[in-house]
Parts: sequence; C-alpha cells; structure tokens
Amino acid sequence: MENIYLVMLSALILLAILDLIVGVSNDAINFLNSAIGSKVISVRNIMIIASIGIFLGAATSSGMMEVARKGIFVPGEFYFNEIMIIFMAVMITDILLLDTFNSLGLPTSTTVSIVFELLGAAVIMALIKISMNEGESMAHIGKYINSAKALEIILGILLSVLVAFTVGAIVQFFSRIIFSFQFQQNKTIINAIFGGIAVTAITYFIFIKGLKGTEYYGSIKEFIHGKEVYIMFISFAFWTFLGFVLNKLVNLNILKFIIGIGTFSLALAFAGNDLVNFIGVPMAALNSYQAWHSSGVAATEFSMGILAEKVPTQTLLLLMAGGIMVITLWFNKKARKVAATEINLARQNDVSERFQPNNLSRIVVRGASFLTTGLKKVFPEKWINFIDHKFQKPEVTVSNDQLDELPAFDMVRASVNLVVAGILISIATSYKLPLSTTYVTFMVAMGTSLSDRAWGRDSAVYRVAGVFNVIGGWFLTAIVAFIVSGTFTFIIFKGGIIAVIILLVLALTTIIYTTIKHSREVKAQKDIEIAEQKEIKTIYGVLDKSSDHIAGVTQRVNKLYSHVLTDLASNSLNKLSKTQKHVKKMMNEVNDLRNNVFYFIKSLDESSVRSSQFYIMVLSYLQDITQSIEYIANSSFVHVNNNHKPLKKEQLNDLKIIDEKLTDLMQHIQTVFENDDYDKLNQISLSEDIILSEISEILDKEVNRLRKDKNSSKRNATLYFGILLETKDLVNALSNIVELYYKNYKKYKANISQD
Repeated sequence: MENIYLVMLSALILLAILDLIVGVSNDAINFLNSAIGSKVISVRNIMIIASIGIFLGAATSSGMMEVARKGIFVPGEFYFNEIMIIFMAVMITDILLLDTFNSLGLPTSTTVSIVFELLGAAVIMALIKISMNEGESMAHIGKYINSAKALEIILGILLSVLVAFTVGAIVQFFSRIIFSFQFQQNKTIINAIFGGIAVTAITYFIFIKGLKGTEYYGSIKEFIHGKEVYIMFISFAFWTFLGFVLNKLVNLNILKFIIGIGTFSLALAFAGNDLVNFIGVPMAALNSYQAWHSSGVAATEFSMGILAEKVPTQTLLLLMAGGIMVITLWFNKKARKVAATEINLARQNDVSERFQPNNLSRIVVRGASFLTTGLKKVFPEKWINFIDHKFQKPEVTVSNDQLDELPAFDMVRASVNLVVAGILISIATSYKLPLSTTYVTFMVAMGTSLSDRAWGRDSAVYRVAGVFNVIGGWFLTAIVAFIVSGTFTFIIFKGGIIAVIILLVLALTTIIYTTIKHSREVKAQKDIEIAEQKEIKTIYGVLDKSSDHIAGVTQRVNKLYSHVLTDLASNSLNKLSKTQKHVKKMMNEVNDLRNNVFYFIKSLDESSVRSSQFYIMVLSYLQDITQSIEYIANSSFVHVNNNHKPLKKEQLNDLKIIDEKLTDLMQHIQTVFENDDYDKLNQISLSEDIILSEISEILDKEVNRLRKDKNSSKRNATLYFGILLETKDLVNALSNIVELYYKNYKKYKANISQD
C-alpha cells in the first residue's frame, strides 16, 4: 500500500514541473506585456530582467504556501489517503485547464483555477465521507470546508477586478494630464518627481510589505517597524535626486528606468504570489507523506491535522521551482500567444481586431458615449479643452514597412501598468491573500487603455467585447475547475491507482498534442507573414497575393459543393451539419480578408496603390462565391432537418451533371491560379458559358415537370430552384473574377513590355 502513495507523490512532483511550465506560459503576460508593448527595452533584456525577478520572488514566496495546506479545507477532517486523492485530482485538472487556455491564447487566472480546484475536490471528498457516515448529512459540509477563508479568497479575487480597473484608469488619467503624449518635452524635474514617486512605491510595497510573511522579514523587522514614513520619504528624496542627476548627466530616460524596474518588481511579485498555485499542492503532499510515513499509522486512519501547523520553508525546492519558471519563460512559445491578446486589446493604434462585438459590448459603449457627452455639458469648456489638449496624440509618420514596428502604447502607460499592478499584488501578498495576478495586470491594462482613449469609436465595441470574452473565460475557469476537479476526485476514489494512471496519461497526451499543434500553427503563421510581407511590395505581388486567395477558395468551394449534393442525396443530416460548419469557417476567413483590406492598403508601396481597387473587387467576388455556397449548404441542412421530402431521382441526376461540370471548371481555375499560368485564363470563359447554359436548360426542364406533376412538393421545388439559382450566381462570380484578373494581368504585361 505504501508504494501506491509513493507513486502518487512521484506523479505529483512530475505534475508540479508540468504545472510550472503551463502556468508560467499563461501568467507571463502579467509581467511581460507592458515592457514588450512599449518596445523601449529589447525583448532579450526584458527576459533577463524578468528572470531575475522570478528567481528572487520564488525564494520569498513561502508565506503563501499555507493557502494550499489549509486555506480552502480543514485538513484535520481528512485522512492521508483522502488528502492524496484531493491533491492528485487538483494537479491533473490544473494542467489540463491551463494548457487549454494557453492553446486558445486566452489569459486566465492560475489563482482562481487552484482555489476552485481545491474547493471542488474537497467538497466531493467531503460528500463521499458524509455519505459513508450515517450520523452526518449535507448540513455538516461546513465541518470539512474552511468556508470563511475560502469566501475571503474568492471575494478578494472578484474585488481585485473592480479595484484594478478603477485604480488603473484614475492613475493613468492624471499621469496623462501631467505628461501628455509629448512627454519627451517635459521638464527634467517633472520626470524626476514622477520617477521618485513610482520607484518609492515599488520599493516600499515590493521590498518591505512584500517580504512580510517570509523567513527573511524577521532579520530586518526591527529596522523597518515604525519607521515606514521615514523610509518612504528618504526613498522618494533619493530616487528623485538620482533621476534628476542621471537625466542631466547621461540623459537617462526615467520612464525607461521605471519600466525596467517595474518589470523586475512585477515578476518578483508574481513569483511570490503565484508560486503557490504551481507547487503549493505538491509541497503539501510531500509534507503529508513525510508525516504519515514516519507515523506508522495506516493511511486510512492518519489524520492530516499536521497541515494546519506551521511547516518550515524548503528554500531549495523554491529555488528549483524558480529555475524551472525562468527556463519556461525563455523557451515556451505559448506565452507569446497569450501575451498578444492583452497587448492588442490595449493597443493605442489601429489593429486587426480579434474579437467580434456583442450586444453587451454595444450597450456599454453607447452608455459610455452618453456619459461622456453628459460630462462635457457639466464641466467648463476651458477644462474640457485643456484635457483634450493633453490627450492629443502626435502625428507619427513612418514608412509602410514600419507600421507593425510601432509600440502598442507609450512609456507613460507602460510605467503606470507596471507600478499600479505591482503595488496591488504586493499589498495582497503581504496579507497572504492569493490575489489573481492575471486579473490585476489585465484589468489595470484595460483601465489605463480606457482612460488613455485607446478605445476609439472604431475600436471600442471590439475591445470591450474582448474584455468581456476574457472575463467570461475567468468565470468559466472557476466553474470548470470546480466540476472537473470534483469529478476526478470521485474517479480516483473509485478507480484507485488505475484511474490515476489513466488520468496522468490523458494529461501528458493532451500537453504533447497541443504543443505539437501550436508549433505547427506558429510555423504556418510565420510562413504566411513572410510571404505576405514579400508579396505586397509590387503590383505583381498584389496579383500574386489575390491569386492564392482565389485558388484556396475555389478548391474548398469545389469540395463543399460536391459534399452538399452527396449528403443531400443520402439525406445525411450529420454530414450536412459538418459541411455547414466548414462553410461557415470559410465565410469567416473571407470576411476577415475584407475587414482587413484597410491594413492591406496601408501596407502597399506607392507603386502598388492602383492595384488596391482590383484587390477589393476580387474579395467582393470571393464573398459572392462563399455566400452562394453558404445558401446552398444552409438550405439543404434546413430541408433535411425539417424532414421534408427528399429530392427526386431526376433532380439529383441533373444536379450531378452540374456538379461534374462545375468540378472540372473549378479544378481548371485552381490549377491556373496555383501555377500562376495567367495566360490560360481566357480559355476558362467557354466552360463557364456551357455550365450556365446547362443550368438554364435544367431550370426549364424542372418548370415543365412541375406543371405536369400534380404530386410535386413545394418545399422540394423551393430547395431545388434555390440550389440551381445560387449555382448560377456562383458561376457568374467565378466568371467575374477570371475576367477581372485577366484584364489586370494584361495591363501589367503591357506596362512591363513598355518599360
């Protein structure tokens, strides 16, 4: 029996390493985004600064480890075997949950996940114990769960969302009033004072308040206690004077210095607060195993009250964990995907929006616009003009190649993000409250973005929708963490070591699969970006770029059209549903191309601007094609889903003829555009005319059949005519593309020959 728990402990140690990897991948946004988004420090130097902060923060995180041992449940009410089941279920759930969010590129809270996993597992184990004890009922569940502390943690996490957003918005507003967007022109003394305040706040909350609860605080307590005001005053004077002198002597940019030290301090605060999320449970399991192993008592009889006691810090394990976190930060690429979500939502300039607006985001934006209009009527016009002047963004002229190189936001906002987030997290850490660093950093960044007018009329509804999507993901994290962890607890309790092995294999397989998939996606995206950067430099590049779109859409429409007719003939609802999803995906991709045409035109060389109209027309025709196949797929699905009469044999035979000829046509078009063999475009028009003529004949034939057949079905006829007419529109759109492309290609060749 002892070997089983040794295996479980070994598995928990392995899971701790994996959890560190997937956890840091998600939480890297907490301390990297502001520095990366401002682009004032190289990525390499940012990583070095953050790595030092993480390593030192890991060594000072021991005070937070109490949360995993006794923060959520009452350990004395559980036996060793039950505690090991809880810990195993929690760690497997945590890895699967965080890896899923990493793969989706969404920031979630490792704190929320671990809290609700512990809660879910403990509740289910408590219910199991209650069900086995005739003298207890559901009313006794409070005996097992530390409900007061759990409620305190949950309320603290939820409150952090509102506090972080509000404080971030207020501090950014006044910071912008002080600095404006012309902060490089500010007087040295203003910069020095701002730097003094920021660095003093960081120094106090990170290095003084943040050390409370650690083994290091006792040695410096007598030098700090009761002298906080003097320390802050001296710190402010020192940093202000140093910033002033360095700015005068070596032209030091104080904001750049704040971003550097802010990144370090936030990484330190993150490790101090969040390390418990990754290794708190395995360390508690190790303490439990050591206590049980030396007791000589059976696992089913050994009470875990030992976890409620103070346990000496194992500094070596903390430093090892810090090392793994640092290595993950450097080599795990999923962290960058998660970071891109927050940076784009906070970006000052235009960006291709990832999230689609919803009714809630529209209501919020309309309400904010109404409130802003009302406030302008209340305050004096002189005040409004003064504030507007401070928020006036400078005109930046850059070449098309440099558009993507612009920072997402300036140094003022990056400094505020780091300072405010670092202070809030350090306050929570000093009170041993596992605040969600993801919630704090994300909501501070969103608050500063709103206050900084980064969410303009063209972007606000998308950015707000993005914020709601991320926050919705946070609530989903809590719900899923509770349910899945509880389910795994029950499975392990019933299945024993076999269930543990199966769940471990599931976790490892999932991580390997998502890692391989993500690597392929990153490589494919890089290939696309490199190709597109190369393509849009010349007029021929614009033609070539659109050629790829045409070939791709034609190939997919060809397959989808055939699938719809085949599935319609077999009356297969399931297959039609799958085809419908593929059509919707293609529709979204073409719509994205049209929505991004603004950025495409912006990126064109001067010599290629004339080709932009051609590209817009190509996308319009591609949208016509996808709308036709969408109608055909949707109407076919609805027809079968409503159990209407299937198409008749004669109708299916006629459609099969159309399908064969359409397949030949689209394969020809695909080959021409894939091989850039544009001289053969003029040969396609004949095939198009034949298909259009065939469709007209079939329409006449169907009309005659309807007139003669008294048992004809209205629904049948509606579907059949709809497919034929949309097929005709599809062929016309293909014809328009070919004609448009051939004309522009001939013009290009004529210009080349003249040159």
